[in-house]
Amino acid sequence: MTQDSLVRRITDYANRANPYPLYEELRKTPVLHEEEGGPYVISSYWDIESLLHDPRISSDATNLTAAGEDELAGVEATGLPPSFIRLDPPEHDRLRRIANSSFGPPHRPTRIDSMRGELARIVTELIDGFGDARQIDLVDQFAYPFPVTVICRLLGVPREDEPRFRAWVDPIVAALDPETRAAPDSEAARSAREARMQLGMYLAGLVEERAKEPRDDMLSDLVTSRGPDGAMTTMEVLSTSVLLLIAGHETTVNLITNGMLTLLRHPEYLHRLREDPGLAPNIVEELLRYEPPVQLVPQRTCIADVELRGVTIPKGARIWLVLAAGNRDPERFHEPDRFDPDRGDIQHLGFGSGIHSCFGAPLARLEAQIALAELTRRLENPRLLEDPPPYRPNAVLRGPRHLNIAFEGLRA
Repeated sequence: MTQDSLVRRITDYANRANPYPLYEELRKTPVLHEEEGGPYVISSYWDIESLLHDPRISSDATNLTAAGEDELAGVEATGLPPSFIRLDPPEHDRLRRIANSSFGPPHRPTRIDSMRGELARIVTELIDGFGDARQIDLVDQFAYPFPVTVICRLLGVPREDEPRFRAWVDPIVAALDPETRAAPDSEAARSAREARMQLGMYLAGLVEERAKEPRDDMLSDLVTSRGPDGAMTTMEVLSTSVLLLIAGHETTVNLITNGMLTLLRHPEYLHRLREDPGLAPNIVEELLRYEPPVQLVPQRTCIADVELRGVTIPKGARIWLVLAAGNRDPERFHEPDRFDPDRGDIQHLGFGSGIHSCFGAPLARLEAQIALAELTRRLENPRLLEDPPPYRPNAVLRGPRHLNIAFEGLRA
């Protein structure tokens, strides 16, 4: 791609803090194909939604590999067999149904909602941990440790093992950034490989324990599931667990951090949320539209020719679906560049759509609602120390690497 390529500018770190003017430019060519062999980039709301439901668009990792190298394709670098988000039906459907049976309705209708008290306790502990400080990095001290702790409790990782678990997660998550993936011999890449091996060995041991003595946790359910779809293999259980860990961690960190950043830029809503925690669901849904944690989906391949707006996207071509551009499409949303939790209609693409819609969405929503409501309630006069903050390199999973906030004290 040339230096002035629109796709190149979108992925350029220099534009990470505010890619939205580029998305506006992108929507002028709703089906953009800048060079031979490059991806077809889709940016309008209705087109993205349609393609997310189109069986001619494949998520299978083998099809993506056959389509050629893609600088954004390596988001799920686990060293395990592909999880179900990188598979097509029928295998995708079988694995997702088994996973869903241990995650929510109808088999476990209260699993997520019953975690409200536990989530609130974790949030309280983290905020209490700020102590007498009057300045924090919200990412390192809150948004980063929160979802790892939650997923440990959900899977059934013993409390005494949580510090080890977090120590493995840190290098694995760091390796998702493009710079690390581009340098497989770097120290960061080696640390990630070692952490993946250690995490895999640990989880395999835990799977073996749960097979012998099941408990009331998600890992036990995955191991002992014997429904009409059969049971997951050990490797499938491991892939699903790591998917929940990595995908759930990254999206939630970004959702909470982008959320607090947006509220501090729009103090009227911060004050309203402090006074009325019942506003949290609307605020989180508008955040998923306005500042989605997943900006684009690059892991799609056409398995048949697709006609879209007079353009033929050929079989075998790679497709990028720019969710964040669709979420700001004026053909779908009134005044799309305005943050407005009072919108009557917030049918966003923040969690995708179709058979690959975000598996962990119910948990991510609940985590963000509780976290943002409690942060706004307890931090006295919070304010940004740097705007824009420094962002992480990743163009897909976009969010601040640090969010330094000053405040005058903690409410009880």
